[in-house]
Amino acid sequence: MKGTLPGDPPGGRRALAVWGVGVSVYFVAVIFRTSLGVAGLDAADRFHVNASALSTFSILQLLVYAGMQIPVGLLVDRLGTKRVLGIGVVLFTAGQLGFALSPSYGMALASRALLGCGDAMTFISVLRLGTRWFPARRGPLVAQMAGLAGMAGNLVSTLVIARLLHGVGWTAAFAGSAVAGVVVFVLLVLFLRDHPEGYEPEPVPHQGAAYVRRQIALSWREPGTRLGLWVHFTTQFPAMMFLLLWGMPFLVEAQGLSRATAGELLTLVVLSNMAFGLVYGQVIARHHGARLPLALGTVGATAVVWAVTLVYPADTAPMWLLVVLCAVLGACGPASMIGFDFARPANPAERQGTASGITNMGGFVASMTTLFAVGVLLDATGDDYGVAFSSVFVLQVLGVGQILRLRKRAARAERERLVASRVSSVHVPVS
Repeated sequence: MKGTLPGDPPGGRRALAVWGVGVSVYFVAVIFRTSLGVAGLDAADRFHVNASALSTFSILQLLVYAGMQIPVGLLVDRLGTKRVLGIGVVLFTAGQLGFALSPSYGMALASRALLGCGDAMTFISVLRLGTRWFPARRGPLVAQMAGLAGMAGNLVSTLVIARLLHGVGWTAAFAGSAVAGVVVFVLLVLFLRDHPEGYEPEPVPHQGAAYVRRQIALSWREPGTRLGLWVHFTTQFPAMMFLLLWGMPFLVEAQGLSRATAGELLTLVVLSNMAFGLVYGQVIARHHGARLPLALGTVGATAVVWAVTLVYPADTAPMWLLVVLCAVLGACGPASMIGFDFARPANPAERQGTASGITNMGGFVASMTTLFAVGVLLDATGDDYGVAFSSVFVLQVLGVGQILRLRKRAARAERERLVASRVSSVHVPVS
């Protein structure tokens, strides 16, 4: 096919259909993951817990998610996308249903951990599915579109789950949403395929623990993998922390907004994310050198608007500033996807899952850390959101420092790989 590289998958309608099934699984996983974000205040009342205990729901979920990334990457490289996604659907659906029926705080925690375990298996699998079905030049756009589908799931949480909670109640809302997991499981079993016919990957030799150590070590050795991790770490967590748990309490308790207005602002974050995702994907696909400027620019804009909101000289920030804050936070998710655009070209096909897992750990470790810090600081300061939310700047400074340290090394390695690939394509032996 014209425009594809030798050995590249052809793409096309069949690829879109199969990839769409995988994306639908990720879409549902994000609905379940973010459903607590609109139910934080309800959860505090239901289980009679304070801010620190409430943050433990999301922290445990993200701890499991982050801890599973490298094992999931290895599983995807070894078992393929369909099997790993199937296991993930079963786990996150069981977790959502368990959360709906939990009579106690402890059982609810266990359910969120189970949900996090299943959720952890989705995004890396969808990224691998994209590399197996689409040409490499489509990689950045395909990854951003997968992220866009995830934000659509977040939008469903914000708009639908929130209304269900206040309409039919906790148990019916969460149990009813679990039906979506059953639907995507059926679609996955019937229609998902790991790769197009004729594009089977080379079998990966397995040597037990030695194989695992080698996959991780070789992936980590690449500067592009480490740079990808730190880009993901630095860009994703402000919006994740805001959407996953603390945005609604901040807007209602600190800014004096109604739940309906706060919900509209959270929806704005999601809509902004979707818009930025389309723009970032197109820009990076056309201009590879724009990756780092976009990532660092997003971090800088987020820090500035966050700081202005927290130090605004009034009891509450004006609505126009909160709108700007939510619009800028929408860029964090698409910027975090740029991390995969550094890790992907740095690793061969047989290590894509492992490298993606390492990269994906970054943002979720940062999100987990911030969720915990905010909860502890809120309890320690008597719900002073200005102090609690300032923890964001500490992680941003750490992440930017690592990005600046690794950027030249990763760029040099990428240039060397490009030169080597051009040389090898010129000197192809004739049989």
